[in-house]
Amino acid sequence: MTARKHVWILALGLLLASGLQAADGTVNEAALHTAIDARSAEEKARDGNRHPYETLVFFQVEPGMTVAEALPGGGWYTNILANYLGGDGALYGINYPEKMWAMFPDATEEWIAKHKKRTAQFPGLVSGFTDNGIKTAGFTFNKIPPELAGTVDRVLLIRALHNLNRFEGQAGTRSQALAAVRSMLKDDGLVGVVQHRAPASDAESDTDGSRGYLEEANVITSFENAGFELVASSDVNANPNDVPGPEDIVWRLPPSLSTSKEDTELRTKMQAIGESDRMTLLFRKAPQE
Repeated sequence: MTARKHVWILALGLLLASGLQAADGTVNEAALHTAIDARSAEEKARDGNRHPYETLVFFQVEPGMTVAEALPGGGWYTNILANYLGGDGALYGINYPEKMWAMFPDATEEWIAKHKKRTAQFPGLVSGFTDNGIKTAGFTFNKIPPELAGTVDRVLLIRALHNLNRFEGQAGTRSQALAAVRSMLKDDGLVGVVQHRAPASDAESDTDGSRGYLEEANVITSFENAGFELVASSDVNANPNDVPGPEDIVWRLPPSLSTSKEDTELRTKMQAIGESDRMTLLFRKAPQE
């Protein structure tokens, strides 16, 4: 048994022993299943690759919590979270700092403007999924509202770390984001991470995030340096079929299939691999010395 699987089994045992109790003292499995099952067939089509139920249970997300979701994009997880957290909860969307969008190669003014707008559009995204009255707002990593300090139960960084890491040397984006995450968390708050995982043998220069992949050990070290402790890891989102070469980008795989638009044979090969191999990690704030 690998060390990673051993930690996951221990963590799952603790969750099961606690009865998966929600914030109001009720078991949350039914509410989570309801939120997941209520989505469209198109949205549920990726559940076999993203494992939303197992992932959110591992992250110990409960109804009524205050959750911040990094880079929510089109709202795939937002839909589940908004309905699962309920009217007593809060869901915030955290976007990249506005200066970061211009750092992407080939970024156009139109593309930059579109991504900047998503911050203010987040409440509208949530209201499109539910009218349960959940509290919501959008902001960027470098402009966290002061009143949020120490109020957030969970921060979810789902496939959001690679670009923060990519521009760390240029603009300190990863360090700034993790400092912001730590500041908004409650003392007993947790951070859930899902991230495309590079083979551990890859050279560090090949896993800076520009290809979408990061090394798990480097991610853990980054969090430890930012004042966090690893609670547990899980292989729930692992895919051993994804073994990228040094030049492979994560977007060659489904659903993007960016390198095989005109190559049916290659596209079939990529589809057979499936979506990326992903680490799933849970961190907590380390005590201040």
